[in-house]
Amino acid sequence: MADYIYLLENRLSADQRNALRHLRDVARDAEMILFLTGDAVRDLTSGHAVRDLEVAVYGNALKLKKPLEKLGAKVWGEDDASRSLYLCFPGTVRVDVVSTHRVEYKKPGQPTYHWASIQDDLRRRDFTANAMAISLNEGSYGLLMDPLNGVADIEARALRLVSNYGFLDEPALLIRAVRYKTRLSWEMDPRTQTRYENAKGEGVIESLSATERSRELEQIGHEDDGLRVLQALEAEGWMEPLCPAWSPAKADVDKLNALHELTVELLVQGVHADTSAAQMQLLTSKMSPKDVSGLKKLMLRPGFVEEWNSLDALAEGFRKVLLAKDNQTPSAAYRLFTTYDPEAVLWLGFTTKDKAVKERYNDFLKVWPEMRQKVPYALMQEMRIRPELANYNEIVQQVFLQLIDGKLETPEEMRAFLEPYSPPAPPPQVTIKRGRGRRAEPKVKETFDDDEDAEEAEASDDLEDLGDDDDDIAIAIPKIALARDADEDDSGADEEPEDDDQGEEEESGDEEEDEEQPARRGRKPGAPGKPAAAAKPAASAKPATAAKNAAGKPVGKGAAAAHSEKSDVAKSAHAAKPAAAPSKKPAAPAEVKAAPARHAAAPAKKALPAKAAAKPGPSATPKATPKHKPAPPAKKVAAKAPAKSPVKKAALKPHSKPAHKSMSKAPAKKAPAPKAARTTGKLARPAAKAKPRQPARPTPKKPAKAGKKR
Repeated sequence: MADYIYLLENRLSADQRNALRHLRDVARDAEMILFLTGDAVRDLTSGHAVRDLEVAVYGNALKLKKPLEKLGAKVWGEDDASRSLYLCFPGTVRVDVVSTHRVEYKKPGQPTYHWASIQDDLRRRDFTANAMAISLNEGSYGLLMDPLNGVADIEARALRLVSNYGFLDEPALLIRAVRYKTRLSWEMDPRTQTRYENAKGEGVIESLSATERSRELEQIGHEDDGLRVLQALEAEGWMEPLCPAWSPAKADVDKLNALHELTVELLVQGVHADTSAAQMQLLTSKMSPKDVSGLKKLMLRPGFVEEWNSLDALAEGFRKVLLAKDNQTPSAAYRLFTTYDPEAVLWLGFTTKDKAVKERYNDFLKVWPEMRQKVPYALMQEMRIRPELANYNEIVQQVFLQLIDGKLETPEEMRAFLEPYSPPAPPPQVTIKRGRGRRAEPKVKETFDDDEDAEEAEASDDLEDLGDDDDDIAIAIPKIALARDADEDDSGADEEPEDDDQGEEEESGDEEEDEEQPARRGRKPGAPGKPAAAAKPAASAKPATAAKNAAGKPVGKGAAAAHSEKSDVAKSAHAAKPAAAPSKKPAAPAEVKAAPARHAAAPAKKALPAKAAAKPGPSATPKATPKHKPAPPAKKVAAKAPAKSPVKKAALKPHSKPAHKSMSKAPAKKAPAPKAARTTGKLARPAAKAKPRQPARPTPKKPAKAGKKR
C-alpha cells in the first residue's frame, strides 16, 4: 500500500496528479468511490511511462460531466451504453472515466453491460496485467486490488487472457494483443498464444464492433512509436479490417524521426508535449484528403480529432506571441516557452521556416541552458540558501533568468541580488558550563584468597632487604590500616592465654577469624601493604615466642627443680609482658607458631604423664635462652603496633592446618617453638639472626599453676 502511494506521488506528472485530485474531489461530493485501473496501474507496476489514465467509479460516471467541466476538464467524448466519459485535463492529460460493470456476450462483438462491483469489473478485463486497481478513496488510498494475480504476469512479462473465450467474445483483443506486444516487448503465454492462433484462423475478426474499431484506430496515434505499431498490425493482417486505406507506406518516416528528436529536446527543457495529434498528421501525410477525412470520422474521441485539425492554428498563434515586443528579452521568451501550450510549441518548432523563430528555438534548446552552469551554488550555500528552503527552486530559476539577460556579471551584483533571499543566521549555540565534578576515589581491585601466597612472598623479600637493627624492628606502620580492625580484634588481642584450658577455645576462634580475614582485606583499600609491614617484626618476635613456648612446657617437675615457686611466678610475670607485646604486633607467623605450643600444653596436662611433658624441656631450654634482654625491643614494638588484627590476617590461614595436625598426631614433639618456626619458609631467616639479641628465659607460665590445681 505504501509502495503505491509513493508511485502515485512520484511516478505521475504534476498535471496527472492534478487531474486525479479533481476527480477525487468530485467523486467525494457525489458520494461515489473510485479506483485507478487499466493501463495506468500496469505501467506504474512495471515501470513504464504512464500515458493515459483510466478511473472506474461505482455509479453512473455520466453524472460527473458538469462538475468536471467546471474544474477545467474538456469532454472529448462519451458513451451512453457503457456510461463512460472521455476527458482531457490541462496539460493534455487524457482520462477515461467509466462505470464499474460486467459484460455478457450473446454474440461475438455484441456486449451487454451489467452494473457491478469493482471486483466484477476487474474480472471482465482483457488481460490479467490490466485487471488490477488502486483505491483512490479516503482510508484506503493506495490499496492495490489484484484478484487475478496480474503482478506475477507483469514480472514474467507475459500477456495472459482473463477469460478463455476472450478472443472469441471480443475480437478487438486480437488487435490489442499485438499492440501490447509491440509496445511493451512482452510475449503471450503458451495457452493465450494458442487461443490467438485459433481465433485468427477462424476469422473472428469479422465480428469486430464499430466502437472497438474506433478505439483501436485512435490508439495507434497515442502510441509512443505509432509507426512501429502500424507496421506490426500490417504484418498480422489487422489493418485490413481496421482501415484498408491506411498502411505504413502512407507515413512520412523521416519527419516522424525528426519529430521524436525534437520531442526529446523539449522534454529535457521541461516542455512535456503530447505527440498524438502531430504523429497522426505524419502517419497519414501520404494519404488522400478523402481517406484522411474518413479516418477522422472513425475516431472514438471527437475532441482528439479537433486537436488534430487545430495544430496549424495553434502553431501560428504561438509564433505571433513569441515574436511580440513584450517577449523580446531572453527571460520573457524563456517563460513563454515553458508556460505556453506544449503541443503548439512542438508543432511550431517542427514546421516553422521563419529564421527569427528558429533562432529563438536554438537559444531555448542550446544557448540558454549553458547559462545554468554559471549559477553560483557555492555562494548560495555560503549565504545559507540551501535546497531545504521551500522556495529554493524559484530562487535558482530567478538567478538563471537574470544570467540569460546578461545581468549579475560580478560577484558583488550576485551577492546583492541574493541578499533578500538569504535567511537570517542561526543563533549561536549556547554551551552550558558545568562545574568540575568531584574526583572519584581510585578503584582498588578486590583481592581474593588466591593472592595471599603472592603477597607473603613479596613480604618475605622485603624482610631480606631490611637490616637487623633495633630500628628496623620498630618500622612505622600506617595507623589507618592498623586502626581499622583494632576494634574488631580487641577481645582476641588484649586477652593473654592465662589458662591452658582456654587454648583450644582460642584456637578455634582464631580459625574462624582466619576465614573472614581475606574478605576484609579484599574490601579495604591499602590491604596489600599490610603483610610487608607486619612480617618483619614477626621475625624478631620469634625468639621471645619460642622462649614463651619453651617456658610453658616444663611447667611441671622440670620447673620446680630449677627454681623456687615464688621466683617462678615473678619471672613468669616479667617474661609474659614482653612475650605478649610482640603478639599484638602484626606478626602473623609468630602467632601461628605459638598456637602449637598451646595445643601441646593442653594435651600434656590432660592425657600425657609428667615425664612425657618434661622431655622436650632440655632441648628447648638452650635454644631459647639468649643473653640479651628482650624487654626493650618488645616495648618499642608494642608502642608502635597497638593493633593485633593485621597479624592474624597476614599469615594465620596458611599455618592453621599444621596446628590441627599437631594436636592429633604428636603434640608433645611438635611443641618446641624453634621447630614451628622452620615451617614458615622464608620468614625463618630473620629468626636465626635475632637469637643472640632477644633472649627469653625459660620461666614458667602463670597459667601452669591453674593446670596443676586441676
